[in-house]
Amino acid sequence: MIGGVFEIDKRIKEIESLRDKLNDESTWGDHKLSAEIASKISALEKETSGWIKMKPRISDSIEMIQLAESEDDEELLKSLEKEHETLVKELEKLEIQMIFRGQFDRNNAFLNIHPGAGGTESQDWAEMLLRMYQRWSEMHGYNVEIVNLEPGDVAGLKDVTLFVKGLYAYGYLSAENGIHRLVRLSPFNANNKRQTSFCSVNVSPEINDEIEIDIDPKDLKIDTYRAGGAGGQYVNKTESAVRITHLPTGIVVACQIERSQLHNRDMAIKMLKSKLYEYEKRKKEEERAKAQPEKKAIEWGNQIRSYIFQPYTLVKDHRTGIENKNIQTVMDGNIDDFIIGYLKTK
Repeated sequence: MIGGVFEIDKRIKEIESLRDKLNDESTWGDHKLSAEIASKISALEKETSGWIKMKPRISDSIEMIQLAESEDDEELLKSLEKEHETLVKELEKLEIQMIFRGQFDRNNAFLNIHPGAGGTESQDWAEMLLRMYQRWSEMHGYNVEIVNLEPGDVAGLKDVTLFVKGLYAYGYLSAENGIHRLVRLSPFNANNKRQTSFCSVNVSPEINDEIEIDIDPKDLKIDTYRAGGAGGQYVNKTESAVRITHLPTGIVVACQIERSQLHNRDMAIKMLKSKLYEYEKRKKEEERAKAQPEKKAIEWGNQIRSYIFQPYTLVKDHRTGIENKNIQTVMDGNIDDFIIGYLKTK
């Protein structure tokens, strides 16, 4: 915690320094620089505001506990226990933010869900995971867009990519990289047998303009097609969807959220840069490459988390051992225990 306090003091001084720079006459004529500085100030203020607001709450809580103990007020002590639990959870989140040291932890994130073998059952599992991440994003005040979606032939999804926008979106969601396993009585099986399905979740950061990712136009195969979700449920039907294949690596990205082909192409290029950054990073870090979910088969033995609906209910993260028997609350987006638990181990 002491290190965290020093970091906050350091960031508050950084805000003051940036404000001085923003008010300097030499900065006024450079609109791009002014915008970058203002953006950094805004991000730093969001980082520090939680700690600044937390300090008086902790002081007030300590005073109330001392008062309740001195007056032997059991009812007040019980109510303060709940406040204490809330403060501890909020402090955990703030502490996690302090350990985000990755170059892009603060950035927006692209999250892709892709079903493994298993046809309709796995595709339905992909749609369930989509809903879970949408709910989680809403709980955290993140703006989430479906930038590409390929519906299943019968039900569910063959592939879907989300663009999650908000501070630390990538930092948090990077914990979800891996294979997610479902065990349940299949509604698509005539014999109502228990079935296991898998989906891969791959998360990459939005790359800002400060990082140069060179892409040779000759290396790109660009296709356009008509977009369409399940009855318009997910995306607007257009004739301007864009799919880009990076020929040297085989990486494929697609976007169909906008009505403008140009806007879809711009978003697809942004997604491609994100994927290429991760690709190059894996090449340079051989040990890390072995742990990348993209390198693993979407099957038994490689899952990071299991979601068991039958014969009992349990969600278990195999990396940390953290469990939750209330599977419905997990599917409603309450996955912070798993995310924070994993980030702490890192």
